[in-house]
Amino acid sequence: MSLRPLIAICGTTGVGKSKLAIELALALAQQRWGGYTGARIINADAMQVYAGIDILTNKVPAEEQCGVEHLLMGFKHPGEQYVVGQWVSDAVRAIEETHQRRQIPIVVGGTSYWIQHLIFSGRLAAPPDAPEDVSGTAPASSQSARLTQAVELLPPELLSLYNDLPASATDVDVESALTLHRLLAALDPTVAQRWHWKDTRKVLRSLELARQTGRLPSEIIAEQSQAVPPPRYRTLCFWLYARPDVLNPRLDARVDQMLSHGLLQEVEELMAATTQSPMAPTSPGSDGDGGEEARPTIDYTLGIYQSIGYREFSSYLTYDAARPAAEREQAFEAAVERMKTSTRQYAKRQVSWLRNKLLPAAREANKLSHEDPDGAGDVVPAFLLDATELGDSWTAGVQETARRITEDFLEQRGLPDPLGLSDAARELLAVPEKPTEPSAVLSARRKVVCPICTVDARDPVMIEEGDEWKAHERSRKHRKLAAKRKRPRERGGLAEAEDRDDARGNS
Repeated sequence: MSLRPLIAICGTTGVGKSKLAIELALALAQQRWGGYTGARIINADAMQVYAGIDILTNKVPAEEQCGVEHLLMGFKHPGEQYVVGQWVSDAVRAIEETHQRRQIPIVVGGTSYWIQHLIFSGRLAAPPDAPEDVSGTAPASSQSARLTQAVELLPPELLSLYNDLPASATDVDVESALTLHRLLAALDPTVAQRWHWKDTRKVLRSLELARQTGRLPSEIIAEQSQAVPPPRYRTLCFWLYARPDVLNPRLDARVDQMLSHGLLQEVEELMAATTQSPMAPTSPGSDGDGGEEARPTIDYTLGIYQSIGYREFSSYLTYDAARPAAEREQAFEAAVERMKTSTRQYAKRQVSWLRNKLLPAAREANKLSHEDPDGAGDVVPAFLLDATELGDSWTAGVQETARRITEDFLEQRGLPDPLGLSDAARELLAVPEKPTEPSAVLSARRKVVCPICTVDARDPVMIEEGDEWKAHERSRKHRKLAAKRKRPRERGGLAEAEDRDDARGNS
């Protein structure tokens, strides 16, 4: 059975993804390429699923949506948790409804791992990069032999921890975080090497997965690695890209614009709602006697609280109002700079995910399709559109190019060479071969403890093997500590040699 068509628009924050999606939807309604009567836009931004807080999450204003229907946007309560598996299920239903209407679903957003799990099925039970909402405990009778044996070998203190895992990562202090990692290492050393011991949320998620499924996470990953997940749809993937030297000032200006449009008021309102909401992922504050000064501690790795801007400005808004005005102004400027820095760093991570995860998966799917005698060529053709320049350059290089490719895709005509669209496409799409099956990815991301830089066993320095380890070895701190350790050994060796010489002279 032939796969139904889907358009996915990916890229960094602030690059114009929603603008292109709306332009394509309007063109489809007018041109009816492939016999389709229009399009619906399906949101794939993990923060834009939440109701309200439109400035903080950069939602497209209703007046700019041009009448195009937007789905899975603004429909969740800000305190509610909504994870990738839930979104994929909702998106699949929305796509099915859209196809039934003879319309094209256009999935657009910056949460690329959501889009990847939508396009490629069968990988959501694994812990690595797409957290799942897991709870409960599998019956002992259904546990795998490896997990049963690993649990039986646990020392009493780790067994007690395994049977009573913390409810949330916010409940875990630094000492407990290391103990949690020790527990995971005792149960499943392969997966434990994937996570830094300070990444409590991922470590805890892996332990919860073992309890809920009755299998070690590495067993699940090995099982998934035996088969390449087929794509759900024939997907035309557009990656909108802008050079960092142009994009970063644009992102900084957008932060300033968000502030002028009322960002602080939104953060303040969300903070107030959070203290009253039973759904907010919090843990008790630091005031141990639970008096009036005790405040909930928000888990900034969950739900809407991950939004760039919330953490940065919530700390400013709780700043003591009795402090001098100059200090408050300094705190405000620091919060602005933190938000700008976080936004730029997020854009960099988005590019990294696309190049290292989504593109290799698309390439592997296309390769297998070409090898299949019944295959239909590329099933996930991916094109980079250079959105560095706006104005006329956008119209020619992004809008018109995307329209032509979309028309050819839906009319099932030949598509242009993706590398021939621009210099940026030639550079960024030509990524080296990377492993895509879970076991290989797990092996490639091992983390090891640096014995030289670990000066306190309660705070081990953990570095990922490969390029990160090489960079660490070249770092000033590592070289300095290595030299310190080398000098005593050299002095000890010299003393031993002098003792041997003295011994020979006295014989």
